[in-house]
Amino acid sequence: MFLILENLMHITIINDCHDENARARQTARVAGWLQAPVSFVAVNDTREAGGNLIDILDAYGDQPAIVLLNVAPRNNSARDNNNGTPFGFFEYRNITVFCSLEGETLSLAKKLQLTDKVTVMEVAQVLEEIKRKEQSSLAVEDISRTQFRSFHFLPYAAWYKYRGGVLPGEERSVENWPDPLPSIWWVDNFGNGKTSLLSEELELKPGVTIKTRFGVLPFHSRLKDVPQGITALVEGSSGLEDKRFLEIVKQGGPACEELGFQSGSKLF
Repeated sequence: MFLILENLMHITIINDCHDENARARQTARVAGWLQAPVSFVAVNDTREAGGNLIDILDAYGDQPAIVLLNVAPRNNSARDNNNGTPFGFFEYRNITVFCSLEGETLSLAKKLQLTDKVTVMEVAQVLEEIKRKEQSSLAVEDISRTQFRSFHFLPYAAWYKYRGGVLPGEERSVENWPDPLPSIWWVDNFGNGKTSLLSEELELKPGVTIKTRFGVLPFHSRLKDVPQGITALVEGSSGLEDKRFLEIVKQGGPACEELGFQSGSKLF
């Protein structure tokens, strides 16, 4: 049967299935199988997932970790697949990212050039490989048909790869991933809007203004430099290494309430 892992690392789940029941089940399953601490990020769509993925990779730095990301509705184009959007994985530093390949999930990863390829998995094929190599009794057909793949499939795939198993799959170039739209991918609890843009893309310097669909906004390097009551663009804390995303902020209040933006709002 399966072996218990001895080397501890950390795991983050990024998922749109995040009611208390679903969150608890996923966290318990992953922590139990991989014998590691687990954190959970609740998101609502692929744009939010992609931004949070970048922040989690930045937070881990060079530490070993696994990210399990799944935002994969079964409607629209996903109905053309056997059971929803396919999964893939790629390596960044000492981190393995397992993710659903849907929408803008990997758009910011493409923008920041984190990898040039992703290995796309076929669920039944992966499960058959694990079952054969581990001589286990995995219910391959049942798991392949499950509506809760974050619980029934991803933990097994991550566990198998982490302990040295080779997951079957097809390598595909990142060229076919969609580019990120200039938009807000997250509104934090202060009402600041994290965007998909970098200051270097717009050649912004303090004192420069930029016209957005929310009006003309001045740019300041830091939140500290924004005058009281003023809404502005600043270089925010989210991003990776020296690449930090612009944020729309208001000094002393929630910018989202003043300008009426939300996660997913376009900037131009």
